[in-house]
Amino acid sequence: MRKRMLMVVVSLALLALAAPAFAAEEGGTAAPVMRDVWKFIAAAFVLGVAAFAGAFGQAKAVASACTSMGRNPGAAGPVRITMLLGVAFIESLVIYALVIAFMILGK
Repeated sequence: MRKRMLMVVVSLALLALAAPAFAAEEGGTAAPVMRDVWKFIAAAFVLGVAAFAGAFGQAKAVASACTSMGRNPGAAGPVRITMLLGVAFIESLVIYALVIAFMILGK
């Protein structure tokens, strides 16, 4: 069963990779599939760096908050609220990077 599922997944992946060949125009000259490759590379780089930095920042914030709540359980409420606010700000920066990537691809 596992081999059959693997074969189906590999077949679908190969069909997906062959889609540009099926979309080529007749007449000998095929239109370029990706005109400006650097836009895609820049957008991917922006999102990759933002996702890495955001995940790193969120992990550090949550770890520090858990340590703080463990040492002083009486201050768990304010620490939790501050941590959630900080995590929301960090996540908003990653969303801004997504918007910038869409702007790069749109031009």
